[in-house]
Amino acid sequence: MRALRYYGPQDVRLDDVPESKCGPTQVKIRPAFVGICGTDLHEYRTQTFVPKPGAPHELSNETAPVTLGHELSGTVVEIGADVVDSAGLEVGDRVAVFPLLYCRACGPCRSGLPNCCEKKGFMGLSGSGGLSDYMCLPPEAVVKLADTISLEVGALIEPLAVAWHAVRESGITAGQTSAVFGAGPIGLAIIQCLKAMGAGEIIAVEVAARRQAFAEQFGATHVLDPSQVDVVKEAQKRTGGRGPAVAFDCAGVPASLDSATRAVCARGTVVNVAIWEGPVPFHPNNIVLYERRLIGSLTYVEADFRDVIDAVCEGRLKPESMITSKISIGRVVEDGFDALVNEKDKHVKILVDLSAP
Repeated sequence: MRALRYYGPQDVRLDDVPESKCGPTQVKIRPAFVGICGTDLHEYRTQTFVPKPGAPHELSNETAPVTLGHELSGTVVEIGADVVDSAGLEVGDRVAVFPLLYCRACGPCRSGLPNCCEKKGFMGLSGSGGLSDYMCLPPEAVVKLADTISLEVGALIEPLAVAWHAVRESGITAGQTSAVFGAGPIGLAIIQCLKAMGAGEIIAVEVAARRQAFAEQFGATHVLDPSQVDVVKEAQKRTGGRGPAVAFDCAGVPASLDSATRAVCARGTVVNVAIWEGPVPFHPNNIVLYERRLIGSLTYVEADFRDVIDAVCEGRLKPESMITSKISIGRVVEDGFDALVNEKDKHVKILVDLSAP
């Protein structure tokens, strides 16, 4: 079968490998669509999460080369004989994949926080993922899609769940104003989830003109260009001088963290969603002097997947227009990674269509 495998920085190869065999406690799927994530792009340039030869990941026991792809949908083609009650699945079911690897034994796992597992990893990074003709995985990693959800949208469930989790953890309530710093794929997903959960006005902060337009398209009520205006003053002016109740930092640059922690209201909350490459300057008094909260949000739990699926079914989330391109598995580097580097403001989500030649 075909598998797009990561060997090292800027070394991704479309290999012919033996077809995955379904174990007795596994479910075998045929991947349909796989989204290219910013983490995939980062890994393509700098190896961070894919285990290097000689140092396998503790849970997957795999090292490079690994098959990429952790945002995906597919169809069930086989269910292992020992899967209890078939986990509610049938051959032919259309599914999204919950790609988190977690140990189930550490303190966070025992507390119901698998996303905070001390050994956590991801299919498609820490171990083999979905950019292949077949994939075998545990039944708990397979989430059934409603009949009304297309397989294309099914591949968006994972990034939307990241956003849903962040909004849920923020504690925002209906009608409250929020600010979203950075209108990349996750920032745009957060804007949609805020709207779906009944938040009030949404202020998007973004430099790139095309992404500003995307932010308005997906529900932002105000868009601020931080290169042209004082974001803190503008955000406070648009909230009667108080500031937004919640801000989400999806940009991951020092200026966004500084602005977010100064813009929210007294006792407001800043949610850091971005992954940082290193330490940054930060003044804690931005938090202390107004009793603000700074919290982190990482990926999701299973309930976030199901909530996103419900919101799509109910029409509260309409993410189809996030898909800006569909490409073939043989063109991931040229039409995927390179496009996201050279035309990053043009794209929100590029999907790999596994049925394409």
